[in-house]
Amino acid sequence: MTESVGNTDISIEALSRLDGFLLSRYIERGKIAGCVTLIARRGEIAHLSAMGMLDRELGLPMSTDAIFRIYSMSKPITSVAMMQLHERGLFQFTDPVSRFIPQWRDLQVWVGGEYPDYVTRPPDRPMTIRDLLLHQSGLTYGFQGGPVEVGYFEREVYRAGTMRGRDLRSMIDRLAELPLKFSPGEHWNYGLSTDVCGHLVEMISGQGFDEYLKQQIFEPLGMVDTSFHVPAEQHHRLAANYELGPDGELRQTDLFGADEFLEPPTFLSGGGGLVSTTEDYWRFCQMMLNRGELDGVRILGPKTVELMTMNHLPANQQLSAHALGTWADAANDGVGFGLGFAMALDLASVQNVGSVGEYWWEGSASTIFWIDPVEDMIVVFMTQFMPSDAHHFRNEIKQILYPGILD
Repeated sequence: MTESVGNTDISIEALSRLDGFLLSRYIERGKIAGCVTLIARRGEIAHLSAMGMLDRELGLPMSTDAIFRIYSMSKPITSVAMMQLHERGLFQFTDPVSRFIPQWRDLQVWVGGEYPDYVTRPPDRPMTIRDLLLHQSGLTYGFQGGPVEVGYFEREVYRAGTMRGRDLRSMIDRLAELPLKFSPGEHWNYGLSTDVCGHLVEMISGQGFDEYLKQQIFEPLGMVDTSFHVPAEQHHRLAANYELGPDGELRQTDLFGADEFLEPPTFLSGGGGLVSTTEDYWRFCQMMLNRGELDGVRILGPKTVELMTMNHLPANQQLSAHALGTWADAANDGVGFGLGFAMALDLASVQNVGSVGEYWWEGSASTIFWIDPVEDMIVVFMTQFMPSDAHHFRNEIKQILYPGILD
């Protein structure tokens, strides 16, 4: 009989195999410095391990309470904040964004030309709040390439190293001067949509975005180490961020600014500005898996969680059919997108083990999580390595973990 962990019915052998794989494949080969892995099932943590180094240059070992830059794993949290405000009746999904951002009333769509001499046309319809939550707003990221993106770069809409002293309003004002990449609803495109949602949280709630998240999500959920910066007395817990240097060896990266998270920022990025720990993020995920509640504290209603985690792409499309650019590739076959999360629609198309209806997102420093309601399971994997598409952590962890689910 295969031995399992407590009430989780996850094989101890599979969990040991997973640690061994991450150690031998990634840490000992110098592909990442270290990592923390948390696996929970039926509300119980079955596995929490820290391996490798938190900071190789300082000789600090990785620890389970390490603080990580979670970058785009901030997006689901921002989406939850928006949905809390929706539950209070403070906006409709169909509301035009210009209701709250009047200077966006006359946004145009790019047709041709290069910055600053764009050729534009009016959008087919106004951008709605649902478009922002669904990443089909027509907004983009400056680093993705293309004529509109050049404008983002030149106007420093949101560029690494230029945000100190600026706030969300400055991003909104600069976006008002630039065209949309496409008419809202026409495509799915990864971009600044969730950062705009952070601004809307401020506009709708009347609170600073950081204060809203602290009071309405982090404190109620006991997410004690999740914030927009790391307090001075906790700097020693912030894991170093790495990339591969020209020699193929790991080196620390300051791609987004070496002190980016070491002091309170003025630009509160709902799309990528948070730091967190593995256990903090598990608490957020457990709230979602519990349909909006954790330890007697309700953050969202069950029907709201249900709505967020269903596919909202037009005609139940997959991302590979509706997305633009690098997101419209084979990796998104069988994958849909909801209000802040991607989800599995068809495992045969996804080409990996798992469950239909599992949902997830990831961060640009290779942090990942997923929530599997069918198996009542959460996986949070934290490391600090850029870029996030260099390795296949989520697929590989699933390959090893799921065969170890015994019941």
